[in-house]
Amino acid sequence: MISLLARRGLLLLCAALLAGCDTIVLNPSGDIAAQQSKLIVVSTLLMLLIIIPVILLTLFFAWRYRQSNTTAKYDPEWDHSTMLELIIWGAPLLIIIALGMLTWISTHTLDPYRKLSRLDENRAIPAATKPLVVEVVALDWKWLFIYPEQGVATVNELVTPVDVPVSFKITASTYMNSLYIPALAGQIYAMPGMQTELNAVINKAGTYDGFSANYSGAGFSDMRFKFYGKSRAEFDAWVQSAKNSKLSLNRADYLELEKPSIKNPVRLYGSVDSDLYHAILNRCVGPDQVCMDKLMSTDMNVKPEQSARGKVVSILAQNQQPGLTGEVCTTPPVTNGK
Repeated sequence: MISLLARRGLLLLCAALLAGCDTIVLNPSGDIAAQQSKLIVVSTLLMLLIIIPVILLTLFFAWRYRQSNTTAKYDPEWDHSTMLELIIWGAPLLIIIALGMLTWISTHTLDPYRKLSRLDENRAIPAATKPLVVEVVALDWKWLFIYPEQGVATVNELVTPVDVPVSFKITASTYMNSLYIPALAGQIYAMPGMQTELNAVINKAGTYDGFSANYSGAGFSDMRFKFYGKSRAEFDAWVQSAKNSKLSLNRADYLELEKPSIKNPVRLYGSVDSDLYHAILNRCVGPDQVCMDKLMSTDMNVKPEQSARGKVVSILAQNQQPGLTGEVCTTPPVTNGK
């Protein structure tokens, strides 16, 4: 048998280990993440209204009707109780209805594409406030953040001002990925040739972790970055320091940056091609590539041609046919970003 002292020591050890847990998901610094945190707590409590009584009743019945208890009433002819049926079916049904209403309301309220209506639960967004636009590209295996209005870009570093709405435009270069900053909001997927969006705001100055939440290959575990929430004055100073960088990001530079690499250091670009994100999103960064949006627009508006076999062939399909050859799936060469 374990002694009382050993049991107490074990409990203290467990408490010490739990003290080191990062509870940022339940104690975030952004309003969207805070609302999501409350949703998790409320949903858990609603489910515990069923789970806890079931566990307690299971233990009670096991103890009450144990073999050695000869005083417990034994009724082999019992087979129905209207009151018991109402409790067994009614209580879970009410919980499911409550969870359904909560899910419906929260799904629309916390839609990442929806423009923010408040800074936090006590403050609305001032009428003259303009959101900060950040264009995000998931690369192998690093993050590229483009600030189109400021004309700068960064690798593996994200900075936004406190209490200013941020509109993220998110895409990827190759593999499907997922942007996740627990202190700010829930994860949002990044897919090549597609754009997802996230509207969020950080309410407390500080340094937070951001990372990829979707496995994407060899460098996945090192696909992390720091997110800094700064005051407006500090953010403006940071933008100016980025502008002072001698590095520039044009299409040729991006094609080099896009190559797979691991453990890339933070990099600041003092200037960025204004249409670079559009080219990344529409898969036309390289020379002699037609942008997908233009290609699809042409495909929709130009009358299809008849092929030799009598089948209708669209402009988009024609563009994909010439020079098609089979490809062997291989792992691309990887460099260390250090």
